[in-house]
Amino acid sequence: MALSLHHLVIDAHDLSALARFWCRVLEWQVLSEKEREVIIGPSAEAGTGICFMPVTDAKSVKNRLHFDLAPDDQEAEVARLLALGARRLDIGQGESRSWVVLQDPEGNEFCVLKPRRNLIAFAD
Repeated sequence: MALSLHHLVIDAHDLSALARFWCRVLEWQVLSEKEREVIIGPSAEAGTGICFMPVTDAKSVKNRLHFDLAPDDQEAEVARLLALGARRLDIGQGESRSWVVLQDPEGNEFCVLKPRRNLIAFAD
């Protein structure tokens, strides 16, 4: 039996606004927008996308799952993301780490890494 990752699902209060934030971050597009579901991805033919679903309760703890984004230029990307509405977050990581922790407009944490060559190695 073949299996593939279809969507990552993110609970959100404002589905449309959060979906559009992540579209700008990832340079993706809204593929489907319904009252209780917004789906984004690089294209309708892509293998994996992100689905935003409504939630009424407030976020109260650190995410159990988060995105690690790997740009070509970490400093420039952090500046771009902050301009889009992300906020810096201190979770005790310290300044000597190779990643920067940010949060999206609804408080979901994500990291911006130093450039990487593959899934396990940093770029030189």
